[in-house]
Amino acid sequence: MACCRLMAVTAALVVTAGCTAAASSPGEAMSPKARTYLTKALDIMERNSLLSAEVDWTAVRRGAFDRAGAAQAPAETYGAVRQALRDLEDQHSQFMDPEQTRETLSTSAEEDVVPPEGKMLADDIGYLALPPVPSDEAADDYVRRARAAVSKNDEQGACGWVIDLRSNWGGTMWGPLAAVGPILGDGDTGAFVEADGKKTAWTVERGTPRQYLDDWGPAQPLSRPMPPVAVLTSRTTRSAAEAVTIAFRGRPDTRSFGEPTSGAPTANVYHRLSDGAAIFLTEAREADRTGHVYNGPITPDREIHDDARDLSSHGDQVLMAATRWLGSRPDCRR
Repeated sequence: MACCRLMAVTAALVVTAGCTAAASSPGEAMSPKARTYLTKALDIMERNSLLSAEVDWTAVRRGAFDRAGAAQAPAETYGAVRQALRDLEDQHSQFMDPEQTRETLSTSAEEDVVPPEGKMLADDIGYLALPPVPSDEAADDYVRRARAAVSKNDEQGACGWVIDLRSNWGGTMWGPLAAVGPILGDGDTGAFVEADGKKTAWTVERGTPRQYLDDWGPAQPLSRPMPPVAVLTSRTTRSAAEAVTIAFRGRPDTRSFGEPTSGAPTANVYHRLSDGAAIFLTEAREADRTGHVYNGPITPDREIHDDARDLSSHGDQVLMAATRWLGSRPDCRR
């Protein structure tokens, strides 16, 4: 009898242990649809992330499935996807739910875009402030307005230019790059650099990023080609705005002023998920026309605390330093 009782207890322990092991299997408590959705999202990250070779994917996947718990619908895995992207530690990748994705990629987003500001400063210096624009789809009016401002200042005799990126926190780089195309000049102005070293150049042709010539058309050339340019940056300057900053690096007669940028000079690629949500995944670093690859904040040539919004300050010290330098250039010297 004792022997039989021992066997029964042992059998019970085996069954209990088996149930515990089954319950702890990744995604076991999830519905097939939710499990497939999360698996697909993680697969996209592992195949394409810039830092894929540095990530412990076993730990990331385990953490994602633990966080998703008993998710029964794709939407219930969103938190797990977001955290997995944070676990990549690239400081740039992000997840958007279907509504956020529609709003970001919709042409109706134009209504919420702050337009570029162009004006003529003292001593015939043109000024162009480029706020963020969320997507290429929303950039049509943005590009038109910026180009109109550039043409107007050029007709008024602008001898040099201030490009102000201090309020630009990101979005798309191509709209702002098309806006400054006539000032920046044609040619390879920078490049994406993938983890394996593959480079994709940012080529400007007739004042427009080459792949957008059919969309935005060529820009009107300046009457004074390749003028001196001062680029203004701040700690808010991020992502796409850092790409535009990089496009001016290595350009002749160009100098930057202000604060170091935010520190995300990397490229995100859009991956649509089955329910309309999206992963914007960091897949490349960015290099200037000299081949220098950036990693972290971009320090300006002349570092100045940006006190333009400080009411106790004596004006915009960054802008004043930039215009003083432009005034010393041969094209603008009186």
